[in-house]
Amino acid sequence: MRSSGSGKSGGRGNHRGAGNNRDQKQGQGRPRKPRPEERRYDVGPGATKDGPKSGRGGAARGGAKGGPKQPQQRGRTAPARPREYEAQIEERNRDRYAGKKDVKLPKTFPGAEQEGERIQKVLARAGFGSRRACEELIEEARVEVNGEIVLEQGRRVDPEKDEIKVDGLTVATQAYQFFALNKPAGVVSTMEDPEGRQCLGDYVTNRETRLFHVGRLDTETEGVILLTNHGELAHRLTHPKYGVKKTYLAHIVGPIPRDLGKQLKDGIQLEDGYARADHFRVVQQTGKNYLVEVTLHEGRKHIVRRMLAEAGFPVDKLVRTAFGPITLGDQKSGWLRRLSNTEVGMLMQEVDL
Repeated sequence: MRSSGSGKSGGRGNHRGAGNNRDQKQGQGRPRKPRPEERRYDVGPGATKDGPKSGRGGAARGGAKGGPKQPQQRGRTAPARPREYEAQIEERNRDRYAGKKDVKLPKTFPGAEQEGERIQKVLARAGFGSRRACEELIEEARVEVNGEIVLEQGRRVDPEKDEIKVDGLTVATQAYQFFALNKPAGVVSTMEDPEGRQCLGDYVTNRETRLFHVGRLDTETEGVILLTNHGELAHRLTHPKYGVKKTYLAHIVGPIPRDLGKQLKDGIQLEDGYARADHFRVVQQTGKNYLVEVTLHEGRKHIVRRMLAEAGFPVDKLVRTAFGPITLGDQKSGWLRRLSNTEVGMLMQEVDL
């Protein structure tokens, strides 16, 4: 019994001893791998047995793989200067530049010190397309300022003082508006009517700026009439000095003599003096009904009706088809349209603007 008991204990002891001997043998040979509870996490550069100098080792002891990173210091940091020393430096710099003139900063491009706006920006605002399209106009030598063709991009101009032209036509660079209305019969040629009748102002009530009409058409006459807020242009278009021509289509009943055109061109005696037509032609004839075209630069009241009535041919219907270079075309009755830049330029050219 003792021998068996001692054999069991001896065997159990020998097993444990064998394990201890194996650990010792491993320690004498190649290095033993640490057990998980013995592992260290000194993974940073410069780590020693005393502890990690960088990396995760210091915060990861006890088996944690992560941990807050320690701030790495690169180089030596300069100590903060006291406020008194900063104040002395600022005062010294102030004294150094006290007697010197202001330093002029360099310009971003040549000519930036000039006043005004760049020419392509002015043209774009006037409606000649994008700035790139306006730059192409300059490259094609189609733009001139004060009679001189502009060849360089970015030239600065004063829209209120400089005369800017594209293809020889003046550009309306300010906030001017120009419209052509096909006035229907029965509309009064005023912006307001105290009697409540339909007038020109009814067609532009939603405009922010105040517009006014250029000249007049009697109530029963149809056709093109101009509306604008450009006072000088409106004044010149109606002044006899500039002689802007107006063209009318009149419906009369014949037969008419062959020399009717010659009579109108030579002049018809009216109550307020002679009135002469610049051009006359028969547009259409249907039996005794004639559609004739009369062009004249007169601006007196009912001038076409009075001339034809004096010649013996009262007018049944009258339509103004053109005011200077602005034609009625296929514009429908009662429609308002904005004039193009080319049309505005032609109008200004007509009256030397």
